[in-house]
Amino acid sequence: MATNSVDLSIVIVSYNTKNTTIDCLLSITKSLNRSDLAYEIIVVDNASTDGSIEEIQKFKLKFQTKPYIHIIQNSENIGFAKANNQAVKIAEGGSILLLNSDILVLEDAIENMYNYFLKNNHMHFLGAKLLNKDMTPQASSAPFYTLNVVFGALFLRGDYWGLTRSSPTNTIKTDWVSGACMLTKKEYYEKIHGFDENIFMYMDEVDMLYRAKKAGLNTFFYPHARFIHLGSASSSGKTYPIIQVYKGLIYFYKKHHSHFALFCLKIMLQLKAVASIIIGYIINSNYLKKTYAEAFKMARQ
Repeated sequence: MATNSVDLSIVIVSYNTKNTTIDCLLSITKSLNRSDLAYEIIVVDNASTDGSIEEIQKFKLKFQTKPYIHIIQNSENIGFAKANNQAVKIAEGGSILLLNSDILVLEDAIENMYNYFLKNNHMHFLGAKLLNKDMTPQASSAPFYTLNVVFGALFLRGDYWGLTRSSPTNTIKTDWVSGACMLTKKEYYEKIHGFDENIFMYMDEVDMLYRAKKAGLNTFFYPHARFIHLGSASSSGKTYPIIQVYKGLIYFYKKHHSHFALFCLKIMLQLKAVASIIIGYIINSNYLKKTYAEAFKMARQ
């Protein structure tokens, strides 16, 4: 149960991201250095083999009192969803801030976001402004993946035109925000049972916020708290994210949509894979040929 002694629990899942995790922790403590906010940090390490645990423990020794840092060391990589759920269970804060390990907090972004969230009781989940390393906006607010949105994402460069994901300049109500930086209350998280642990990585926040909306909870995007999101720090290469997105979309449609909608989704995923394989042969890209051959096989199942 959440206690009054902790206002905010910050949850970070780490997997072979030693340097970025430490940079993330440093940016948090720097951002909240002069804040009166009572907070804790919970780091869940999914069996990293790069010395992450040792470095996190060293970092913890430097901050014995504020913030209090909990370290959960898993014996295997249990995935992003399950690790977050694991952390929230022991969180003492009334509010929960989920941060990727490759996030860098800018200025007073955490306190700014937290104060805004508390002042607006009609908001249940809140996402912030994410920036790329070069400080350009990173698309992190989006509509749910209807078939039209999927088509735009696969074939029309939907993010580029703002048809799918975008980075608004005003506070807006939205369908979903990036799980790289998301603020909510522990009671809301528990009401919808957190992340679906059947999703190992990618599409997890979409599923959770879809269920939140069905439960009467809403999601907002707040652009005045800024965070740098380095992106894909735990993924080796481009193939893995693409396969996981394919897998996540198929799982999401099986769970939430009709058999006909799932059939249409799989047709679009197959067409995307075939087109990418053809391009791979034209430009002699082994990456495209191998990645989308695997993706095509998945979409045919």
